[in-house]
Amino acid sequence: MSKKKKKNNIHKTLVEQILDKNKIPYQQHIFPTHEEGDVAQMDVKDDTVDEHMIYKTLVLNGKTTGPVVGVVPLDAHLDEKKLAKESGNKKVNMVPLKDLLKTTGYAHGANTPIGIYEKFGYPIYIDDEAKEQGDIFVSSGQIGRSVKVNATEIARLTKAKFVDIKK
Repeated sequence: MSKKKKKNNIHKTLVEQILDKNKIPYQQHIFPTHEEGDVAQMDVKDDTVDEHMIYKTLVLNGKTTGPVVGVVPLDAHLDEKKLAKESGNKKVNMVPLKDLLKTTGYAHGANTPIGIYEKFGYPIYIDDEAKEQGDIFVSSGQIGRSVKVNATEIARLTKAKFVDIKK
């Protein structure tokens, strides 16, 4: 007897494996990508997903805490002053692109609150709008790969706080 191949099954990223292990439901999603300078970027304009439901994971350094992670909608800007205050720092600055892989284990465009927390335990701050939205998209650790997952489940898994951190 031969084994049946699973249809439409893409390999699972480490993030998806973490979600499986913790029995957190999610949906895999692949976004097309393009190169912009030295960095790969997701193409979300032509997709069927509302861009405001896609969240980016930004990594910053605070003098008091070291790395902190802010998670905000893709179409919004992170307010560094608000994140600094929420995280107990006077000021936070974006981790330089050249240090990102070393700091998080992920390339620019692939940072994910789930994977970063699993590897490093950095404090995670999710914009409070995500809680109201329910299901959001976050990176699953590879450029162009995301998971649709409940924001409250992400917060529970990563011990994240819901706070107002967008401009």
